[in-house]
Amino acid sequence: MQQPMIIILKEGTDSSQGKSQVLSNISACQAVAEAIRTTLGPRGMDKLIVDSHSKATISNDGATILKLLEIIHPAARTLVDIAKSQDAEVGDGTTSVVLLTVELLKNSRTFIEDGMHPTIIIRAIRKATALAIKKIKEIAVHIKVDDPKEQRALLEKCAQTTLSSKLIARQREFFAKMVVDTVLMLDDLLPLNMIGIKKVIGGSLEESCLISGVAFKKTFSYAGFEMQQKKLLKPKIALLNIELELKAERDNAEIRLDNVAEYQKIVDAEWSILYDKLEKLHLAGVKVVLSKLPIGDVATQYFADRDMFCAGRVQEDDLRRTQKACGGAIITTVENLSEQTLGTSEVFEEIQIGSERYNLFTGCPKAKTATMILRGGSDQFIDEVDRSLHDAIMIVRRAVKNDSIVAGGGAIEMALSRTLRDFSRTVAGKEQLIIAAYAKAFEVIPRQLCENAGFDATNILNKLRQKHAENNIWYGVDIMREDVSDNFNAAVWEPAVVKINAITAASEAACLILSVDETIKVPKSSAEPSNAAKAMNMA
Repeated sequence: MQQPMIIILKEGTDSSQGKSQVLSNISACQAVAEAIRTTLGPRGMDKLIVDSHSKATISNDGATILKLLEIIHPAARTLVDIAKSQDAEVGDGTTSVVLLTVELLKNSRTFIEDGMHPTIIIRAIRKATALAIKKIKEIAVHIKVDDPKEQRALLEKCAQTTLSSKLIARQREFFAKMVVDTVLMLDDLLPLNMIGIKKVIGGSLEESCLISGVAFKKTFSYAGFEMQQKKLLKPKIALLNIELELKAERDNAEIRLDNVAEYQKIVDAEWSILYDKLEKLHLAGVKVVLSKLPIGDVATQYFADRDMFCAGRVQEDDLRRTQKACGGAIITTVENLSEQTLGTSEVFEEIQIGSERYNLFTGCPKAKTATMILRGGSDQFIDEVDRSLHDAIMIVRRAVKNDSIVAGGGAIEMALSRTLRDFSRTVAGKEQLIIAAYAKAFEVIPRQLCENAGFDATNILNKLRQKHAENNIWYGVDIMREDVSDNFNAAVWEPAVVKINAITAASEAACLILSVDETIKVPKSSAEPSNAAKAMNMA
């Protein structure tokens, strides 16, 4: 008797499962890694990505490239997510984490093809990951941070290592110093939103500067603005969310008048409401008025006559940073102005930077804040400098809180590779093969560094294996001399937390992709045509 066919899934549903599905997912991930493989390291190449709106982005930051690629393959999207998580957590190592994941998957591929169950591979990967992280914690060097000079040197070296693989590698010493100054200006929580980054096109990179306070671009201003004071000492600052201009009547407003005197009263009332607000600000001793909403020409002239400064249409994030730095509150009325609602700073001034005018508040008493003003030739270039500095700031923040460091340039990866290879020989059964494959996966980082620099990767890796076999754990690739060197002495330093996070994220992602053996794609539901459309034979 013939079995009836049972249909569970919707018609058109695409379902693929089994070994072929796992292998297909691994192939998709390998294709993603190929896109960013060449961006790793000091000699990494940049990618130019043009999005659907024809906006060009030049970058060699793994997370940025993956975000812009708009990957739709469900398994490959996992790589985008781990790159994003690495970027958010520690800032650097986004390319490394993707390469490590894909190399793990590539080395697991042969076991899957030979019929080994993914669960066995996952168990061995987790075991090896725990061992690798334990080893990093053992060999990481703790720098004493009691001495501010030593701490500063450590932070600058970590920032320089991060910046060495970016577009601004040549100016890394200049920017590393700037990044460390910025982070050390913040309070103990090191909040990122207290760092403002402003971009001014024109000038050279070295003209970029750091302002210990709040800075924002001069807003649109009316006549009378040039007569205002451009430098004030210890001013009281009012932060408003009020319009200080004569309001136009609503479109549908209707006022019926039967004589001119009545009309004059309405006009006078409008003026007196505005002047009343301005007078209250003046009497409260306010010297700087910032508002999120427009400040009109009448108000601008009024403030100029009384040696006060005003700026309307200030961006909300700038207003909030000014509030946090200078104190006070963003107020929606000028009634009952008091010391609590007004902010203050040591100096307020307006200066010219390139073709732009900037308003600066320095010596802010409430919060420690900093603003970087970046200069450069083009939009794309300054955007990439911004992304590079974001990575460096994140690394320095991590290094401030975690004082243990390891050597970069493939040194720590080779040390872990050797540890896992030795450990695999003590394990019986199938796990031995998988842990040895994991050990081989770590070599992808030094190999890729060599390939991107145009070196003979096989030759350099052999030298590295030899050095690590002699227990020289900090030997890595020396890009400058096409050789191997002690990267710890060469000050190629990275916070240990970067590597721990990268290895954890890579192994979790690899385990996740290996554990998926079926993909079910539900088709998009097409809207039912309406009766009217049917009647007109349109459907």
